[in-house]
Amino acid sequence: MLRSILQTFANCFRIPELRSRIFFTMMLLAVCRVVALVPIPGLDGATLAKFFEENASRGGGLLGMYSLFTGGALERCAIGSLGIMPYISATIILQLLSAVVPQLSKMVREEGGRVKIIQYGRYLTVLLCLGQGFFMALSWENPEKVFGAGFPGNLVLMENLWWYRVQTVLLLTTGTLLLMWLGEQITDRGIGNGVSLVITIGILSRLPQAITATWMKFFPPRGTTQMGWNFFHAIALLLLLLAVVAAVVAVTQAQRKIPVQYAQRAVGRKVYAGGTSFMPLRVNYAGVMPIIFAQAILMFPEKIFLSLAGLTRQNLPGLSKVCEAVYVQLQHGTFTYLTLEGLMILFFSYFWVATQFNELQIADDLKKYGGYIPGVRPGQHTSDFLHRAMSRITLAGAIFLAAIAVLPTILFRWVDVPFEIGQFFGGTSLLITVGVLLDTMRQMESHLLMRHYDGFLKKGRIRGRF
Repeated sequence: MLRSILQTFANCFRIPELRSRIFFTMMLLAVCRVVALVPIPGLDGATLAKFFEENASRGGGLLGMYSLFTGGALERCAIGSLGIMPYISATIILQLLSAVVPQLSKMVREEGGRVKIIQYGRYLTVLLCLGQGFFMALSWENPEKVFGAGFPGNLVLMENLWWYRVQTVLLLTTGTLLLMWLGEQITDRGIGNGVSLVITIGILSRLPQAITATWMKFFPPRGTTQMGWNFFHAIALLLLLLAVVAAVVAVTQAQRKIPVQYAQRAVGRKVYAGGTSFMPLRVNYAGVMPIIFAQAILMFPEKIFLSLAGLTRQNLPGLSKVCEAVYVQLQHGTFTYLTLEGLMILFFSYFWVATQFNELQIADDLKKYGGYIPGVRPGQHTSDFLHRAMSRITLAGAIFLAAIAVLPTILFRWVDVPFEIGQFFGGTSLLITVGVLLDTMRQMESHLLMRHYDGFLKKGRIRGRF
């Protein structure tokens, strides 16, 4: 099988169009890495990078997750520190608004409406970049308030603070817009989804750190009392990685096929024959979004109770102790934190399905085009059937997401696996990487099959994610 896969990759470079698309994608992704490495003038990125490296053993948190999505640009004070996330945030906001605002919902269904929605997303990206860039510039001015009281030194090297703020906001906005443009160029002229590949290449840029941490575990430095890992640890980690990746691939591709029967119908003078098809309902319909929402929201209670404990320490010592106790329980990696994260992932999985999966519209479209589900009446009964089916498979997908989300933290806290290694065993990084690679391989396979080459799998093609 390995020989067949290697032969398939070799065939990819035998097709001139596919070869040019692959090289074009690789060149633009290299430019994205340059954007994540070029520092902003007037900032001491080396100090922040050293601080992140020394505190990597404490685990992730929201800043760690954001730095992961930016490919390490945040910890280097690079021009790509905002990453592609403002564009993704703008897209998500418009998707959610399209489900509740009638004007946007009507625009999506109109011809050329999606082009306008994309244009609105770009405008909203600029606004988000200006706002987030300004707050990021202020956070670099006061690093001890963001990264903790033990932060060594200052990051801003310029004396004129207002010029520093204007310059930083403009550079951060330009960096995000450049990444957005590169992602769109990859989608149009390259291979794969450009925006997703920009995030994926940033995640994969952490592989050298994970390999170094693994090497240090097996061969600790001389003079340390730390026990090194042995051969059985390597076998256990390898088996766990294979099992997790296989499970992620299976759930990402999993879908329930709802049979749909189309009756013969006449439109004008044309008569359309009936037939049988199916409607795919994805098990993991929400993708990685519930994990991102849950981790982002859980950051704020910890900060709020820590601030309340400091403010009430002198006047209300009893309340201060309560706030400190709650703060300890809500710290990243605790049992309470993991429980709340799992419950919030369940909630946001159903919330995303409720806002994006419109069973009423699907039932109306089926009735409009003469389709029906065997054994189910058209109209409201079809809508109820789809609602029940989607609710059941969403529960399975949400439980899987919760397990994958907490696995890196469990490995880090309770199994003594370094966080640099554990983040590749689950969480957002693995879900995004597997999903994007599957989409990219599917596009490459479509080019191969058009030229009568074998795909990556001779039995069973890679299914597209609906």
